[in-house]
Amino acid sequence: MIKPKNLKVGDKVAIVSLSRGLLGEPFIKHELELGTKRLEEMGLVPVVMEHALDGIETLAAHPEYRAVDLKQAFIDKTIRAVITAIGGDDTYQTLPYLMNDEEFVTAVKNDPKIFCGFSDTTMNHLMFYRLGLETFYGPALITDLAELGTEMLPYTKKYLNKFLTNDIEVEIESSEVWYDDRENYGVEAIGTSRTEHTETHGFEVLKGTGKVRGKLYGGCIEVFYMAMTGWRHEDAKEIVEKAGVLLSPEEYADKILFLETSDECPTPEELERMLFELKKQGMFGARGIIVGKPMQEKYYDEYKEVWQKVLADAEIPVLYNVNFGHAVPRCIVPYGVETEVDYGNKTIKVVEPLFSE
Repeated sequence: MIKPKNLKVGDKVAIVSLSRGLLGEPFIKHELELGTKRLEEMGLVPVVMEHALDGIETLAAHPEYRAVDLKQAFIDKTIRAVITAIGGDDTYQTLPYLMNDEEFVTAVKNDPKIFCGFSDTTMNHLMFYRLGLETFYGPALITDLAELGTEMLPYTKKYLNKFLTNDIEVEIESSEVWYDDRENYGVEAIGTSRTEHTETHGFEVLKGTGKVRGKLYGGCIEVFYMAMTGWRHEDAKEIVEKAGVLLSPEEYADKILFLETSDECPTPEELERMLFELKKQGMFGARGIIVGKPMQEKYYDEYKEVWQKVLADAEIPVLYNVNFGHAVPRCIVPYGVETEVDYGNKTIKVVEPLFSE
C-alpha cells in the first residue's frame, strides 16, 4: 500500500461532501464553524472545497460535483489530507467519475494524502484501496470535529491526533465510556454534553482464540450489501461492478475484516440476511473479524447471536464491540495495514507505521 505522510502544523485539510450534501444547508452552519475551528485548534488549515456547500438537492443531482471536489483535493499539492463532511447512501455514484479519470488516479498514486471518513464513505475507501492508497475509516467533520460539547470527545480526539505523529505501533483500545446520540443538534445545543455511559462490556470474543495477523479491510455492512445486491439503489451493483472496487473471494485470504452496522440500526433479521450475503460472496474467508460497537448498544445481544449463527460453520475468530464506525466515540482504522488481533487478550495492535517517513 502507498502510505501518506503524517500531518504537520500548518498543513491544509480539504473538506469534501461526497454523499449527502448536509454541510451546505443553513441549519448546519454552526457545525461547519465548529468543525473548522477544531481543525484550526489542531494547528491545521481547513479548506472547504468548491462544491462542498452546494446543499442536499444539488449534490444529490450532481455526483460529478462531489467527484470533482475530491479530484481537485488530490491534485492540489498544498493539501495534505481530506476529511469527509458526513455519510449518506449514494457515494457509489462518484465511482465512474473517479476510477475512469487518469489524472485523478495518477494524483492519488504520486501524491498520497490522508483520507478519512466512515459510513457511506466506505465506498470511497474501497476505491482508494483498489488504487493502492492506505486510508482511514474514522471521524468526519460534522459527526466528530463539530461535536457540540465544549471540546471533541477525548477518545476520538486521541485517535485524530495520531494524524500528527507517526507511531511505529498503534493500539486500538476499548473506550471507557460511550455516548447516546443527541436529540438536538441545533445552535442551542452548543456547549452541552452528551449523555455518557460507562462501558461495561469492553471487547468481547464471540469465537476463536490465539493471535491473528492480517491486513485491515472493511467498513459499513449495509454499504457492502448494497454494492453486492443493488439493495436501496438498483444501479449500485452495476456501477460498483464496473468500477471493480470489490475484492474477489481469494483476496480476502490475508485480511482482517472490520465490519459495523449503520445508524439505521438494522433489525437482527436484516443483519442476518446481510451477513449471509457477505458470506456467500466470500468475505468470511478472511483471517479474522473485528465487529463495531452497535450504536447506543441497540440489539447488542441479538447482534451477537446473529454473528454466531452466521459463522457457526466458519473457522474464523471474531472480536465484538470495538469502538469504530457509528457508535460514539470512534477511533481510526487504517486500510491495508498489518495488524495483530490477540483474541485471548482482546487486543488490537497495528504493527507497522501508519505513515511514510
